[in-house]
Amino acid sequence: MSSFLSTIRELFPSDVLDAYSDDWGVTYDAGKEFRRIGYATNLCPEVIRNAAASNVDLLLTHHDAWEDILFDMKEACLDLLKENGMSHFFVHGPLDFSWFGTAPSLIERLGAEVASHSSWKEQETPATAVFEGGISLQSLSDRMASVLGEPVRVWKNNSRKIHKAGVLTGAGNLTDHLKFAADEGCDAYITGEATLYSVQYAAFLGLNMVVGSHTFTEMFGVETFAKKVAWVHPEVDVVRIEERHLEADGITIR
Repeated sequence: MSSFLSTIRELFPSDVLDAYSDDWGVTYDAGKEFRRIGYATNLCPEVIRNAAASNVDLLLTHHDAWEDILFDMKEACLDLLKENGMSHFFVHGPLDFSWFGTAPSLIERLGAEVASHSSWKEQETPATAVFEGGISLQSLSDRMASVLGEPVRVWKNNSRKIHKAGVLTGAGNLTDHLKFAADEGCDAYITGEATLYSVQYAAFLGLNMVVGSHTFTEMFGVETFAKKVAWVHPEVDVVRIEERHLEADGITIR
């Protein structure tokens, strides 16, 4: 664990780790060496059981099972980690705002280039992606659905080709995020959650919006993180832990 935590300090700048000091860390240390690392977006009983079936020693996730949101689920997760002798580490804020994190990893999967990274110092802002030559909204939504492996929701608010898009994975549903994207000259906005107000404001701005799930828009950032750990520690196996497309249940493509 000490060697792993030293690697975290190498991968993430100290200022972002300090700024988000309560948004990353070890949830449980089983006190043994790691031979296999598993990664997933969420810490939940299902993921822990799937990791145990894959003989994982350390589970890496983007999310913790936050006690102020998920209440007694955190205790159940800790019991399962202890029962299976499995350590757990999560990294939330620092991964969202790293150069290789959640938004850049999704942008790369969508076949675009990162024009700018998410910011956190003054206010939380989306990353921006550039699609060379531009693509249609239909092509973007098809790419998203294919990459995420689930249906996506699409709001068409302009008929332009998409040359530039704002990207904030997970719960990037604040109207501030949409305004930033519009002010940056984006044709579309990509995120993992939508609310009434984000849908309304996107229409007002004339900004197309493509929304996947919180879990799977952020999965590739966790994957990139896990692979970087494996590059530093090649003696350790790294495996992706299966998660259900829980948020996509009930969504149909019209």
